[in-house]
Amino acid sequence: MDNLPGILAINPGSTSTKIAVYKGETPIFLKNIKHSNSDLAPFEKITDQFQFRKKLVMDQMTDADIAPESLKIIMGRGGLLKPIQSGIYEVNSAMLKDLRNSPLGEHASNLGGLIAHDIALSLPGARAYIANPVVVDEMIDLARYSGHPYFKRKSIFHALNQKAVAHEHAKSILKKYEDLNLIVAHLGGGITVGAHRKGKVIDVNQGLDGEGPFSPERSGTLPAGDLVRLCFSGKMTQKEIMLMIKGNGGLAAYAGTNSAYEVEMKAFEGDEKSSQQMQAMAYQVSKDIGAAATVLEGNVDGILITGGVANSKWFVDLIIDRVKFIAPVHVYPGEDEMRALAFNGLQLLKGEAISKIYE
Repeated sequence: MDNLPGILAINPGSTSTKIAVYKGETPIFLKNIKHSNSDLAPFEKITDQFQFRKKLVMDQMTDADIAPESLKIIMGRGGLLKPIQSGIYEVNSAMLKDLRNSPLGEHASNLGGLIAHDIALSLPGARAYIANPVVVDEMIDLARYSGHPYFKRKSIFHALNQKAVAHEHAKSILKKYEDLNLIVAHLGGGITVGAHRKGKVIDVNQGLDGEGPFSPERSGTLPAGDLVRLCFSGKMTQKEIMLMIKGNGGLAAYAGTNSAYEVEMKAFEGDEKSSQQMQAMAYQVSKDIGAAATVLEGNVDGILITGGVANSKWFVDLIIDRVKFIAPVHVYPGEDEMRALAFNGLQLLKGEAISKIYE
């Protein structure tokens, strides 16, 4: 393991850029670079931030005395690409084109592959990859029906963390992920609940536009008729409605904050409204877990709960009380996307995985 080259992981978010350097399974450098509104104000488009963010990454590694030539695998957070199967993909010209002009719109994660590729070009023998981006699509055909041919259900979810936790759980019980039926609930700023059947996520709520349970900042599935009437009422613009659905929905709308921790603290202080809001969010997550159990025809080996909000034992227990009859529940709090990216890079180095081609 000591002879393995280094792995650099890059995860750009809307207001931060996380970087990590791993040697085998051991992190030797971790940094979360915060970006203020004034830092990002000069850039009209997210892709315009490329050089700014890349320089920050390189400067941080220089300050930490990380030798660039020791890095052979550069893992970028996958962006809003075309739907793809799960796995590790080498960054190629087709991917670079779609990261710059995403078919699904702009997102900071699109910068991950762009920066990884540019850094790899400057290092002898280094290669750039992404792993399990949010557009991983393994849904069965039945799951794609929405109820009208104008609309098709899409697979956009926390694929990187869901897959990483599923693999970690399988390893902990000495089984293969591909041999298990699991329900994985990622509880973060957005919430996605995936039905994992023998290594494939055959159904999941579309987390980007807020389908599914409401979350700290997303409205979740709203009453369709009322939403249509609001759209044509003249009270809000399209941009405002989209922000209501994703960004200013869920707890942000109900409680005025997107911090589940703050709402939970108010509930513990006796605020009944805050308590009911958290209970309602847990109720909706539980309903989606129950729905995923029917997708797996009741053959569920385990329910895995992960994400930042999973750090709240009280909230998680509200879910467990409703779903424990389905299958054993296992909690993996937090979301270690850097570790997940490095894990995929390590699989490549050890010959345990082969990268796929993005077309």
